[in-house]
Amino acid sequence: MRVLLIEDDLQIGQSLLRALKDAEFSVDWVRDGLAGRNALADTEYTVVLLDLGLPGMGGIELLKSARASGNAVPVLILTARDDLDSRVEGLDVGADDYLLKPFDVPEVLARIRAVIRRKAGYASSRLGDASLCLDLDKRTLTCNGATTPLSAREFALMLAFLERPGTILSRKQLEDRLYGWGKEVESNAVDVLIHSVRKKFGLAVIHNVRGLGWTVMLGETGKGATA
Repeated sequence: MRVLLIEDDLQIGQSLLRALKDAEFSVDWVRDGLAGRNALADTEYTVVLLDLGLPGMGGIELLKSARASGNAVPVLILTARDDLDSRVEGLDVGADDYLLKPFDVPEVLARIRAVIRRKAGYASSRLGDASLCLDLDKRTLTCNGATTPLSAREFALMLAFLERPGTILSRKQLEDRLYGWGKEVESNAVDVLIHSVRKKFGLAVIHNVRGLGWTVMLGETGKGATA
């Protein structure tokens, strides 16, 4: 899944970048508020990690701008501001969660999983239904009772689909969700990835909508699908 990290502190940013990549996230890192605003306007992210004390445009102003434009991406504020007023303001203007520095990476990862599942409307770390279920913690997919681990890209692909079951996602939308800046994306990369998931779980796990893209329909994993 693709994460936008907006953090001006070099040491913290590098540490988070390494940790997120080790956890197999695709990460774009910017160090000022204006660059963060531009990134949010141009790219669809799974989650945003946002510092408040940014040059160019403060984190609160950036968050207000994003929400005013209709961007509903989950935002986790990471900041050293521990006063009550700052926490209340951040949450009131649209943050989904708030974590004080210094923090432990496992907690950051757990909070990322929490805001993702809340956005998708689930109370636990399992997205989907009895026939098709993605476990955010274990990074496994259960299809018709069979559970199989996923690669990082396969996990990001199925997360994109199961956040909004039934929504048709185009090739460009999937590429934006799966690959970070500077990554060379082969023209058939999405097709290869979808083929990999179908090889594990069957053609019916992902439906092709000719001329538009692909979708996942809950409760229909046992039905036929076109390539």
